[in-house]
Amino acid sequence: MPTLTTPSTPSAVWNRQHLLGLQGLSPVELRLILDRAAEFKQLHAAGHTKLDHLKGVTVGNLFFEASTRTKTSFGLAAKRLSADTVDFTASGSSLTKGETFIDTARNIEAMGVTQMVVRHSTSGAPHHLAKHLRAGIINAGDGTHEHPTQGLLDIFTIREHRGQIEGLTVALVGDILHSRVARSNIWGLTTLGAKVIVCGPATLIPPEIERLGVEVSHSLDDIVPRTDVINLLRIQAERQRSAFFPSIYEYAHFFGMNGARVQRARQDVLILAPGPINRGVELTPEVADGDRSVILDQVTNGLFIRMACLSLLHEARQC
Repeated sequence: MPTLTTPSTPSAVWNRQHLLGLQGLSPVELRLILDRAAEFKQLHAAGHTKLDHLKGVTVGNLFFEASTRTKTSFGLAAKRLSADTVDFTASGSSLTKGETFIDTARNIEAMGVTQMVVRHSTSGAPHHLAKHLRAGIINAGDGTHEHPTQGLLDIFTIREHRGQIEGLTVALVGDILHSRVARSNIWGLTTLGAKVIVCGPATLIPPEIERLGVEVSHSLDDIVPRTDVINLLRIQAERQRSAFFPSIYEYAHFFGMNGARVQRARQDVLILAPGPINRGVELTPEVADGDRSVILDQVTNGLFIRMACLSLLHEARQC
């Protein structure tokens, strides 16, 4: 199979050195990422699975929190673009000896790493890193702030199945308070013209979130018939410090997506979930594996979104 160079140059140009969040990105910038990802996916479908766009580049995956999908797909995305990769996990590193977060990153950068993918439990950690390093930084999830590539792959999957984002009604259901995925989805979807409804127990909805341009609902049954897309967010038990609802059973009863609720939804409704999913809590197995579910499409599309982000940041640094 031939090794290809960069995809055709779009009319718009990406100028940002970092991707720290979707807040503040313009519709043009968002579409640029989505279109680049679509082109990579088309090349892959045609059998071109090894491109040389990042040949000679070293990408560092710095994960200070556990991850399966994001870490694996970023590593695979870099390799598909012919980059070398360095994988870092906090466990067993010099952080346990007292080395600071910044010093750790600077030492990795000194080994020739020019792009860093960073996940951290502290909100704002990638932003802090971007102020101290020359390397391009991609936020792979920071605390409860944002998870931009997850938001992008969710939006890409919706656009792929529905043709456009503008005019759609998208429900984000569950633990909005602690969800960085919810925030990235809100910024990206509203910027591209979708109507966003956040739905969950009152204790899991941030106060004054309507200021972000969303509708708030505390009844999944009320909003199911009028939504085009339902994105079921995981209960963030690891970030919760108190009881936000009486029991998992009660949460599943009122806010879990099940077969009966799917039957009351629009015939072409899309069911998304960023994962990892808790079967029987956010959604039942029949929904997760049903014909309305595009959950595995999200995982597949994550590879192409991350290829797009890595390639665009590299091009910005070459200008």
